[in-house]
Amino acid sequence: MSTAANPSYGAYASAAHEISKALARAIAPRKPMRVSEWAARHRRLSQKGSAIPGEWRNERNPLLVEIMDCFSARSPVHEAVAMLCIQFGKSEMEANILGYTMCENPQPIMVVLPGEVSMNKWIDQKLNPLIEETPAIQAVLTSTNSRESSNRRAFKDFQGGQLYFEHAGNPVRLKSTSAGLTLCDEFSSFASQLKTGDDPGELVDGRNSAFPSTYKRLKVGTPEIEGLCRISELYAISDKRRWHWPCPDCGHEQPFEWAGLQWTPDARRCWYVCRECGVVIEEHQKPQLIAAGRWIPENPGARIRGYHANALYYPMGLGPRWLDLVHMWLAAQNDPAKLKTFVNDRLAEPWRDKTAAKAAPNVIKDRREPYRLRVAPLGVLAVTAGVDTQDDRLAVQIIGWGRGMVAWVLDYIELSGDPGEDEVWARLTDLLNRPIPHARGGFVQVEATAIDAGGHRTESVKHFCRQRRIRRATCIFGARPNNAPILSRPKLEDVNYKGKLDKKGVNIHHVGTVAVKQWLFQRLAADADKPVDARLVHITEDLDDFYVDGLVSERYNPRTNRYDKVRGGVRNEPLDTFVYAYAVTHHQDLRLHRASSADWDAREQRIIELARSEWDRVDSRGTPLAVEPLPPPASDSRETRAAPAVVPPMHTRAALDAIVTRLERDAMAAVAEDDRAAWASATGGTAEESAALAALVERLTDSATPIGALLPQDIAAPARAVLRGPIAPTTPPPRRFVRGTRNSGLR
Repeated sequence: MSTAANPSYGAYASAAHEISKALARAIAPRKPMRVSEWAARHRRLSQKGSAIPGEWRNERNPLLVEIMDCFSARSPVHEAVAMLCIQFGKSEMEANILGYTMCENPQPIMVVLPGEVSMNKWIDQKLNPLIEETPAIQAVLTSTNSRESSNRRAFKDFQGGQLYFEHAGNPVRLKSTSAGLTLCDEFSSFASQLKTGDDPGELVDGRNSAFPSTYKRLKVGTPEIEGLCRISELYAISDKRRWHWPCPDCGHEQPFEWAGLQWTPDARRCWYVCRECGVVIEEHQKPQLIAAGRWIPENPGARIRGYHANALYYPMGLGPRWLDLVHMWLAAQNDPAKLKTFVNDRLAEPWRDKTAAKAAPNVIKDRREPYRLRVAPLGVLAVTAGVDTQDDRLAVQIIGWGRGMVAWVLDYIELSGDPGEDEVWARLTDLLNRPIPHARGGFVQVEATAIDAGGHRTESVKHFCRQRRIRRATCIFGARPNNAPILSRPKLEDVNYKGKLDKKGVNIHHVGTVAVKQWLFQRLAADADKPVDARLVHITEDLDDFYVDGLVSERYNPRTNRYDKVRGGVRNEPLDTFVYAYAVTHHQDLRLHRASSADWDAREQRIIELARSEWDRVDSRGTPLAVEPLPPPASDSRETRAAPAVVPPMHTRAALDAIVTRLERDAMAAVAEDDRAAWASATGGTAEESAALAALVERLTDSATPIGALLPQDIAAPARAVLRGPIAPTTPPPRRFVRGTRNSGLR
């Protein structure tokens, strides 16, 4: 029967066909769709947050397409990091990923911002316009009524999932949510650690634990300070993708780099130069070059996808032009703050502080010096120590100080043991009371020690300082203010039975750690361009890599005006103990930082006299000598003592020391005849000392020529070698450790 003869049959057939099509669509698998395809089909940019409102077009910024497609349902990528310049479309890209996941791949979603203010701003400027301008998202929301509990400001319920907005400043809000997709915006601005001591980045990553095979993470932002920047640290372990475009002349694929941009001296014209053939590329060619480009990884085997793009990739009309960037660069050259902002925001690179670059661990390791641990070099005139208290050990550093507060690291030791017990304190007492041999002869002592009382062993530190078992045991705490003095005035802590302060009790000092670290890092950076004799901080090669890495394990953060630990670095105990050893030089009984030349001369003379007393007690074979007392000086009728008639001859080693000291301290001075005669008549000493002295005196023939010209380095070298040798055969040399190993106990 035809449909014309029976119209009802035709209507029935047509309805059945439509029902079959609807049923087929219902049971058919969903066609695969990428994030970029969803955005081109459903996304409309709002006038509230976009310079070009209307339909989303992927060809406007091709660099964002692959990043978005990593978060498609069938993409094998689990984690991606995007280190991009400012105003590059990062937030709109995140909004596309958010909308696609809600519509095409529903699951729990968590969007994390650095703080509560930034979270509220993202909701107002990005989320609300996204919902208002996208009917596809409105269709999947459970409710659009603001009075419904499923549609709150920081929470949205939709078909198959839920959307949470959190900020990284509250550890409680980061611990109670499970999410299959996490989006972290401005990841570099996350706190280094929370009040609970947790790392916010690790807490966010832990939210994906319930989705081990389908989780996805995106971390977006612009970099900040090198060593403290989260996003640059994550990008460094990624596959490091950059957008390569083909040269229009030679076809060589290369990324846009700031070094390739050239401009005229008057900055009225600029162009880009191909690094392979040198052809000039004008800015109007950029859209065609970018459209023909692709992302190329530098480290293809990495687990994390990493994307990096600078301001040279701005789409035409959606960012500053190349010439505008040149003007920004030139205007920032004399302003470090502007230069840092340009490097972070426009070049999308971490800021490298020049001081931190010169104080890098590899630079310091290369300039370690070949002097022995626990032997004070010639320039050391005072010794202090710093102790850092941990729950299971004491970290001890001994520093020697010379004129101009030049520092020599004499030892770094970690004494294992609970500071709540007496054993480790007994070992510390033995270590710090042990004399340190000096290169001139004799010994020096640790004159003051600063012990950190922070942490869980405060009372144990106070008890040790009360006992006064070492010289000037100083109980310290780190000062909170950034501008605190290096060592504050002492403050009595104990009270007597009357409730009054006990003057014989323990005193508390506060240390301005920021000021000391600035002082130290400036000196470490200055030493990079100086010869060995002119350096301000000397480090022996017997100290292992752990010490050097720990000494520069913190980096200055201008946002907080403090020093923060380098991400992924080693423990900072070598730095802390150095800070304490320097702070205690400001002790009211020492005040080394204000010592005059006469004060240093007096210290040097005491060391020389002590060395002479050691030389006089033994001969060249180590046999004790009988020293005859000098006859009492004659006196006149007024009982006034006259000058002695006979002056004892100088010891050979003392004469060598006097010549080397004169050469080091005042090389432009001439040698008087009396000094030369005294040196020439010196007696005693070993054969090596006598030969070295004779070689020096033989050259001192002209009393008008500076001693530095008469005694060049090769002539004075044997004398220095003799002075560095052992004082007597009975004194065993300190143990010399193999470079690259750590010493974990007393020597």
